[in-house]
Amino acid sequence: MSAPRLVLVDDHSLCRTGLSDLLRQRGGMEVLAALADPDQVVAVLREQRPDLLVLDLRMPAVDGLTLLQRIRAEGLDTPVVILTMSDSETDLAAALRAGVRGYLLKDMEPEDVITAIGNAARGELVVAPAMTLKLAQLLQDGSKGRNRGDLLASLTERERQILDHLARGESNKTIARALEISHDTVKLHVRHILAKLNLSSRVEAAVFAVEARVAGPR
Repeated sequence: MSAPRLVLVDDHSLCRTGLSDLLRQRGGMEVLAALADPDQVVAVLREQRPDLLVLDLRMPAVDGLTLLQRIRAEGLDTPVVILTMSDSETDLAAALRAGVRGYLLKDMEPEDVITAIGNAARGELVVAPAMTLKLAQLLQDGSKGRNRGDLLASLTERERQILDHLARGESNKTIARALEISHDTVKLHVRHILAKLNLSSRVEAAVFAVEARVAGPR
């Protein structure tokens, strides 16, 4: 398997340089670009086509989620992991609504950050351990008025199968191969699942599935 190819965006030089070195030397990953200027990001993503964009949330020129909206408006679907100092539930909720693949904190242990970013680059969903309780609370708030059994009952059999795979952190491509359906069909089912469960992202769906005990063994 080839090394994951990444682009980093962070306005702090020390964090940008240090993380690049860690990911290359200890994570065996390829850092294609480490950018401070958000205006360069769209062009670099279009040219390099990385496996993952690691994005800071708080930057002076533009915040990370606004930049993510700009990236999506350009038709780029690069998976994104937020790496930030913010442990705010509001920021977590906004990131999940934006469809990020993960939300990590800069005060995590370096090895844990490296592992999480590597997993995200390979298609898994990653959330900082310190944010899991807040994520659970967001899920609970999003499901008010309906219990998990009612929500699950609204899914078709195929949607339940895909939810099972989402709980294992699998990417759409992996799910498509496993179920022998097209990548676009998986994307459509995922949208339907999120709408029916009143959730905003694949991360939320994965946690929902695990807590509802519908996920099969890894």
